[in-house]
Amino acid sequence: MLLAMARLGDLERAVLDCLWQSGEPLTVREVHEALAERQLAYTTVMTTLQRMARKGLVKQDTQARAHRFSAVATREEMFAELMSDALGIAGDESEAMLRFVDTIGPEARAALADRLSGNTPHA
Repeated sequence: MLLAMARLGDLERAVLDCLWQSGEPLTVREVHEALAERQLAYTTVMTTLQRMARKGLVKQDTQARAHRFSAVATREEMFAELMSDALGIAGDESEAMLRFVDTIGPEARAALADRLSGNTPHA
């Protein structure tokens, strides 16, 4: 999924954000309405959702008259996979992880420390 995420355009990211915020499958019309400030054509949103389904980023429920779309993974799952894939291509995993930890804020650092010490249950 890393390659698909790395190639996400601005509209695709906005669509995923819309689906994540909803928490439930949405029709093309509902996504189009949620993105109304962008003044997009309905067909642009439909094409984008179909392309994202082909990429494996969203799933399409075709059982109802109006097809419904949902993200295949939560935001957190998707980004955890991205980070894992990125570590997999890092020359030195430990050095890459340490550099990453240097860039995160105190709350994220504390959550990581808790998880590593066994104080936070695995989700």
